[in-house]
Amino acid sequence: MRICVYCASSQECDPHYHAVAFELGALLADAGCTLVYGGGSAGSMGAVANGALSKGGEVVGILPKFMADLEWGHPGLTRLELVEDMRERKHRLLTGSDAVIALPGGCGTLEELFEAITLKRLGLYFNPIILLDTRGFYTPLHAFMQQVIEQRFMNAEHLAMWSLVDEPGEVLPAIRATPRWREDAREIAVVRNGR
Repeated sequence: MRICVYCASSQECDPHYHAVAFELGALLADAGCTLVYGGGSAGSMGAVANGALSKGGEVVGILPKFMADLEWGHPGLTRLELVEDMRERKHRLLTGSDAVIALPGGCGTLEELFEAITLKRLGLYFNPIILLDTRGFYTPLHAFMQQVIEQRFMNAEHLAMWSLVDEPGEVLPAIRATPRWREDAREIAVVRNGR
């Protein structure tokens, strides 16, 4: 499987987040998955890549050229692909992925996550989206999305577009247990009366 991981480059967050990212990377590599991520060397980005590399895993980084110019790229990846901008990076990360995993992160991670959810809602992405809810990081977001649904900006069916798990060891079982998103996604994308 080709697994897209969204995560942060912050080195100032609690180191526990980095340890969890490392563990996830190692688990993905042990399972024979190819890790595709943002290409950075710092924070959870560097940790997830290092975890996979420590087990001999294949790790592909997608990095905008301006970040490479700032020497933000990880030097030890299987492959580092340079792209023109952030928009192309997001497209390349998601294209061909068999699943998405979002680790705790800031606005960049959240932007990537919401784009994946939006594309799934529109029937342009059909694969699992897993939120690794380390220390309850994504619990408030999940509650907010429930509010979005309760206030009829999305349909109740849309809660099934993502799953929350607490530990790295739960990620791959959650991916395997998640059915392909419904082929009639566009039929339920628009909120209508009675739904």
